[in-house]
Amino acid sequence: MKFTLIAGPCAIEDRDLAFAIAREVKGICDDLGIHYIFKGSYRKANRSRLDSFTGIGDIEALEILQAIGKELQVETITDIHESQEAALAAQYVDHLQIPAFLCRQTDLLLAAGETGKGVNIKKGQFLSPEAMKWPVEKVQSTGNKNVWACERGVSFGYSDLIVDATSIARMKDLGVPVIMDCTHSVQKPNRTEGVTGGDPRLIETIALSAIATGADGFFIETHPEPHTAQSDPYTMLELSKLRPILEKCMKVREALQS
Repeated sequence: MKFTLIAGPCAIEDRDLAFAIAREVKGICDDLGIHYIFKGSYRKANRSRLDSFTGIGDIEALEILQAIGKELQVETITDIHESQEAALAAQYVDHLQIPAFLCRQTDLLLAAGETGKGVNIKKGQFLSPEAMKWPVEKVQSTGNKNVWACERGVSFGYSDLIVDATSIARMKDLGVPVIMDCTHSVQKPNRTEGVTGGDPRLIETIALSAIATGADGFFIETHPEPHTAQSDPYTMLELSKLRPILEKCMKVREALQS
Protein backbone atom coordinates (compact mmCIF):
# COMPACT_ATOMS: atom_id res chain seq x y z
CA MET A 1 0.00 0.00 0.00
CA LYS A 2 1.37 3.40 -1.00
CA PHE A 3 1.96 5.83 1.85
CA THR A 4 -0.51 8.73 1.86
CA LEU A 5 -0.03 12.38 2.73
CA ILE A 6 -3.06 14.58 3.37
CA ALA A 7 -1.64 18.10 3.41
CA GLY A 8 -2.46 21.71 2.73
CA PRO A 9 -3.36 24.88 4.61
CA CYS A 10 -5.74 24.82 7.55
CA ALA A 11 -8.27 26.91 5.63
CA ILE A 12 -8.69 28.05 2.06
CA GLU A 13 -7.73 31.72 2.37
CA ASP A 14 -6.69 32.62 -1.16
CA ARG A 15 -6.60 30.88 -4.55
CA ASP A 16 -2.97 31.68 -5.36
CA LEU A 17 -1.73 30.56 -1.94
CA ALA A 18 -3.70 27.32 -2.08
CA PHE A 19 -2.34 26.49 -5.55
CA ALA A 20 1.23 27.35 -4.51
CA ILE A 21 1.05 25.00 -1.52
CA ALA A 22 -0.56 22.23 -3.56
CA ARG A 23 2.09 22.45 -6.31
CA GLU A 24 4.96 22.40 -3.82
CA VAL A 25 3.62 19.43 -1.85
CA LYS A 26 2.70 17.51 -5.01
CA GLY A 27 6.26 17.87 -6.25
CA ILE A 28 7.64 16.53 -2.97
CA CYS A 29 5.23 13.60 -2.99
CA ASP A 30 5.97 12.77 -6.64
CA ASP A 31 9.69 12.67 -5.81
CA LEU A 32 9.22 10.45 -2.76
CA GLY A 33 6.56 8.12 -4.17
CA ILE A 34 3.84 9.30 -1.80
CA HIS A 35 0.12 9.37 -2.62
CA TYR A 36 -0.91 13.01 -2.19
CA ILE A 37 -4.32 14.38 -1.19
CA PHE A 38 -4.65 18.17 -0.97
CA LYS A 39 -6.47 19.37 2.14
CA GLY A 40 -8.14 22.70 2.78
CA SER A 41 -11.12 23.59 4.95
CA TYR A 42 -13.75 25.44 2.95
CA ARG A 43 -15.34 26.64 6.18
CA LYS A 44 -14.05 26.77 9.77
CA ALA A 45 -17.03 26.11 12.00
CA ASN A 46 -15.19 24.97 15.14
CA ARG A 47 -13.38 28.12 16.28
CA SER A 48 -13.15 29.13 19.94
CA ARG A 49 -13.87 32.83 19.50
CA LEU A 50 -16.82 34.42 17.73
CA ASP A 51 -14.53 36.79 15.82
CA SER A 52 -12.23 34.04 14.49
CA PHE A 53 -11.77 33.60 10.72
CA THR A 54 -14.33 31.18 9.31
CA GLY A 55 -13.68 31.32 5.57
CA ILE A 56 -13.84 33.27 2.33
CA GLY A 57 -17.27 31.92 1.37
CA ASP A 58 -18.38 28.33 0.91
CA ILE A 59 -18.73 28.13 -2.86
CA GLU A 60 -15.64 30.22 -3.58
CA ALA A 61 -13.52 27.97 -1.36
CA LEU A 62 -15.04 24.76 -2.74
CA GLU A 63 -14.41 25.93 -6.31
CA ILE A 64 -10.75 26.51 -5.44
CA LEU A 65 -10.53 22.96 -4.08
CA GLN A 66 -12.17 21.62 -7.23
CA ALA A 67 -9.83 23.61 -9.48
CA ILE A 68 -6.75 22.32 -7.66
CA GLY A 69 -7.95 18.76 -8.10
CA LYS A 70 -8.58 19.18 -11.81
CA GLU A 71 -5.59 21.33 -12.78
CA LEU A 72 -2.96 19.55 -10.68
CA GLN A 73 -4.48 16.08 -11.02
CA VAL A 74 -4.51 15.43 -7.29
CA GLU A 75 -7.22 14.17 -4.97
CA THR A 76 -8.78 16.65 -2.56
CA ILE A 77 -10.39 16.58 0.86
CA THR A 78 -12.28 19.02 3.06
CA ASP A 79 -13.99 18.77 6.43
CA ILE A 80 -17.71 18.99 7.07
CA HIS A 81 -19.50 19.88 10.30
CA GLU A 82 -23.20 19.24 9.69
CA SER A 83 -24.98 16.48 7.81
CA GLN A 84 -26.42 18.82 5.18
CA GLU A 85 -22.91 19.86 4.15
CA ALA A 86 -21.96 16.38 2.94
CA ALA A 87 -23.82 16.39 -0.36
CA LEU A 88 -22.66 19.93 -1.21
CA ALA A 89 -18.98 19.35 -0.45
CA ALA A 90 -19.01 15.99 -2.23
CA GLN A 91 -19.73 17.77 -5.51
CA TYR A 92 -16.34 19.47 -5.34
CA VAL A 93 -13.89 17.12 -3.56
CA ASP A 94 -12.85 13.47 -3.59
CA HIS A 95 -12.93 12.85 0.15
CA LEU A 96 -14.66 14.19 3.25
CA GLN A 97 -13.22 14.61 6.71
CA ILE A 98 -15.03 14.39 10.05
CA PRO A 99 -13.59 16.69 12.74
CA ALA A 100 -12.54 15.06 16.00
CA PHE A 101 -15.16 16.78 18.14
CA LEU A 102 -17.87 15.43 15.81
CA CYS A 103 -16.74 11.83 15.38
CA ARG A 104 -19.75 10.45 17.28
CA GLN A 105 -22.38 12.43 15.34
CA THR A 106 -24.41 9.67 13.73
CA ASP A 107 -26.28 11.77 11.15
CA LEU A 108 -23.03 13.42 10.03
CA LEU A 109 -21.21 10.10 9.63
CA LEU A 110 -24.10 8.53 7.74
CA ALA A 111 -24.43 11.53 5.42
CA ALA A 112 -20.70 11.42 4.67
CA GLY A 113 -20.83 7.70 3.99
CA GLU A 114 -23.83 8.01 1.70
CA THR A 115 -21.91 10.31 -0.66
CA GLY A 116 -19.68 7.38 -1.61
CA LYS A 117 -16.62 9.54 -1.06
CA GLY A 118 -13.65 8.50 1.05
CA VAL A 119 -14.21 9.47 4.69
CA ASN A 120 -11.38 10.36 7.05
CA ILE A 121 -12.64 10.27 10.65
CA LYS A 122 -10.57 12.17 13.19
CA LYS A 123 -10.49 10.36 16.53
CA GLY A 124 -12.03 12.46 19.26
CA GLN A 125 -9.68 13.67 21.98
CA PHE A 126 -12.02 11.84 24.37
CA LEU A 127 -11.95 8.41 22.68
CA SER A 128 -9.78 5.35 23.05
CA PRO A 129 -8.36 3.80 19.87
CA GLU A 130 -10.76 0.86 20.24
CA ALA A 131 -13.78 3.16 20.51
CA MET A 132 -13.18 4.31 16.94
CA LYS A 133 -14.83 1.06 15.93
CA TRP A 134 -18.24 2.68 16.26
CA PRO A 135 -17.71 5.75 14.04
CA VAL A 136 -16.07 3.53 11.42
CA GLU A 137 -18.99 1.11 11.49
CA LYS A 138 -21.50 3.94 11.09
CA VAL A 139 -19.90 5.02 7.81
CA GLN A 140 -19.48 1.42 6.63
CA SER A 141 -23.17 0.74 7.33
CA THR A 142 -23.98 2.90 4.29
CA GLY A 143 -22.09 0.48 2.06
CA ASN A 144 -19.12 2.83 1.87
CA LYS A 145 -15.97 0.90 2.79
CA ASN A 146 -13.52 3.69 1.94
CA VAL A 147 -12.99 4.81 5.54
CA TRP A 148 -9.85 5.89 7.40
CA ALA A 149 -9.27 6.45 11.10
CA CYS A 150 -7.10 9.41 12.08
CA GLU A 151 -5.22 9.79 15.37
CA ARG A 152 -4.77 13.37 16.68
CA GLY A 153 -3.95 13.03 20.36
CA VAL A 154 -6.01 12.79 23.52
CA SER A 155 -6.89 15.38 26.12
CA PHE A 156 -4.49 15.72 29.04
CA GLY A 157 -5.81 18.18 31.57
CA TYR A 158 -7.28 21.26 29.96
CA SER A 159 -4.50 22.81 27.91
CA ASP A 160 -2.42 20.06 26.33
CA LEU A 161 -2.71 16.92 24.23
CA ILE A 162 -0.69 13.73 24.35
CA VAL A 163 -0.19 11.04 21.71
CA ASP A 164 -0.20 7.42 22.83
CA ALA A 165 2.52 5.55 20.92
CA THR A 166 0.35 2.41 20.94
CA SER A 167 -2.65 4.10 19.33
CA ILE A 168 -1.69 3.48 15.70
CA ALA A 169 -1.24 -0.26 16.22
CA ARG A 170 -4.47 -0.51 18.19
CA MET A 171 -6.52 1.33 15.56
CA LYS A 172 -5.06 -0.81 12.77
CA ASP A 173 -6.95 -3.70 14.37
CA LEU A 174 -10.11 -2.00 13.06
CA GLY A 175 -9.13 -3.09 9.56
CA VAL A 176 -9.01 0.38 8.00
CA PRO A 177 -6.06 2.62 7.04
CA VAL A 178 -4.79 4.70 9.95
CA ILE A 179 -3.63 8.28 9.44
CA MET A 180 -1.56 10.29 11.93
CA ASP A 181 -2.47 13.94 12.27
CA CYS A 182 0.99 15.32 12.98
CA THR A 183 -0.04 18.95 13.37
CA HIS A 184 -3.23 19.03 15.45
CA SER A 185 -1.63 16.55 17.84
CA VAL A 186 0.84 19.25 18.92
CA GLN A 187 -1.96 21.65 19.82
CA LYS A 188 -2.28 23.40 23.15
CA PRO A 189 -6.04 24.03 23.27
CA ASN A 190 -8.24 26.02 25.63
CA ARG A 191 -5.91 28.93 26.14
CA THR A 192 -7.47 31.90 27.89
CA GLU A 193 -7.13 34.20 24.88
CA GLY A 194 -9.40 31.91 22.83
CA VAL A 195 -6.78 30.99 20.21
CA THR A 196 -5.37 27.47 20.15
CA GLY A 197 -1.62 27.31 20.68
CA GLY A 198 0.85 24.62 19.71
CA ASP A 199 4.45 23.48 19.48
CA PRO A 200 5.34 22.70 15.84
CA ARG A 201 8.87 21.68 16.88
CA LEU A 202 7.33 18.34 17.87
CA ILE A 203 5.75 17.59 14.48
CA GLU A 204 8.79 15.62 13.31
CA THR A 205 8.83 13.60 16.54
CA ILE A 206 5.15 12.71 16.13
CA ALA A 207 5.70 11.76 12.47
CA LEU A 208 8.69 9.52 13.16
CA SER A 209 6.89 7.75 16.00
CA ALA A 210 3.80 7.19 13.87
CA ILE A 211 5.60 5.80 10.85
CA ALA A 212 7.66 3.52 13.07
CA THR A 213 4.47 2.10 14.58
CA GLY A 214 2.76 1.42 11.25
CA ALA A 215 0.83 4.54 10.22
CA ASP A 216 -0.52 4.33 6.67
CA GLY A 217 -0.34 8.06 6.13
CA PHE A 218 0.08 11.52 7.61
CA PHE A 219 -2.20 14.51 7.91
CA ILE A 220 -0.09 17.68 7.98
CA GLU A 221 -1.31 21.25 7.73
CA THR A 222 1.38 23.36 6.12
CA HIS A 223 1.87 26.97 5.06
CA PRO A 224 4.82 29.00 3.67
CA GLU A 225 4.54 31.47 6.58
CA PRO A 226 2.37 29.94 9.31
CA HIS A 227 2.47 33.06 11.49
CA THR A 228 0.54 34.94 8.78
CA ALA A 229 -2.21 32.31 8.43
CA GLN A 230 -5.73 33.24 9.46
CA SER A 231 -6.39 29.84 11.05
CA ASP A 232 -4.15 27.58 13.19
CA PRO A 233 -0.96 29.65 12.84
CA TYR A 234 0.60 28.01 15.90
CA THR A 235 0.36 24.41 14.75
CA MET A 236 0.96 24.42 10.99
CA LEU A 237 4.29 23.20 9.67
CA GLU A 238 6.39 25.69 7.75
CA LEU A 239 6.30 24.46 4.16
CA SER A 240 10.10 24.55 3.76
CA LYS A 241 10.42 21.95 6.55
CA LEU A 242 8.08 19.39 4.99
CA ARG A 243 10.46 17.66 2.57
CA PRO A 244 13.22 16.89 5.13
CA ILE A 245 10.70 15.37 7.53
CA LEU A 246 9.10 13.22 4.83
CA GLU A 247 12.49 12.10 3.50
CA LYS A 248 13.51 10.93 6.96
CA CYS A 249 10.17 9.21 7.57
CA MET A 250 10.22 7.38 4.24
CA LYS A 251 13.69 6.04 5.04
CA VAL A 252 12.32 4.66 8.30
CA ARG A 253 9.40 3.07 6.45
CA GLU A 254 11.71 1.52 3.86
CA ALA A 255 13.93 0.10 6.61
CA LEU A 256 10.95 -1.45 8.35
CA GLN A 257 9.73 -3.05 5.10
CA SER A 258 13.10 -4.44 4.08
